[in-house]
Amino acid sequence: MPAFHLTPAVADAFPDTLIALVAATGLRGHETWPHTATAVEDLEQQLADGSWRPADETDPRIEAWHTAYRSFGTNPRRIRPSVDALGRRLAKKGTMPRINPAVDSYNTVSVRHGLPAGAFDLAHVTGDVAIRHADGTESFTPLGEPDTVEHPKSGEIVYADATGVLTRHWNHRDAHRTRVTEDSTHVAFVLETLRATHDGDLLKVAAEELQGLLAPHAARTAVHYLSPAEPRATA
Repeated sequence: MPAFHLTPAVADAFPDTLIALVAATGLRGHETWPHTATAVEDLEQQLADGSWRPADETDPRIEAWHTAYRSFGTNPRRIRPSVDALGRRLAKKGTMPRINPAVDSYNTVSVRHGLPAGAFDLAHVTGDVAIRHADGTESFTPLGEPDTVEHPKSGEIVYADATGVLTRHWNHRDAHRTRVTEDSTHVAFVLETLRATHDGDLLKVAAEELQGLLAPHAARTAVHYLSPAEPRATA
């Protein structure tokens, strides 16, 4: 079972960080997930009738990530935090992308609550996962681009295991190697905030909502939290 840990340097730079780690084992991705399908459709309907809008870069939840990106040299209007990009796409098109039930679940929870989310197929993770500053030597193959190799800049915050980088720019894009498919059975989902003082309760509500969507289709689910005070958890 890999452990996830927030390194001291990242914790010091972002002391109000809180990350929910939602672990699912025995996941059954080939089933029909009716609660997830309903959640996606409800969100699209709320957007259509004007009762809800996704958070944009003027929202403090998103603005905090833009500030963080700039601090490690990333232009957040060119390379956007995942939740920002997903919200903009939804606002423009009026529909959520349908990938597979597990991915659709965390995308919906992410954009509903304005919190970045991601997921890793733990069968393809090597050793433990650190949320740390890149040193410039690591390799990264972006999701959907199996023949592409990138090298994060030194100082960029990444998720990384013993083999390479799993997520660039903290939460901009996940790696192809650990992508979640219908065949993934042991998955770690993450939801994140840099404003635990303001949004910690929101994050916990979102994590419980995601767990509720996963639980009917998993042998076991559990929620753990990473913070500067508790920087390590096992998925």
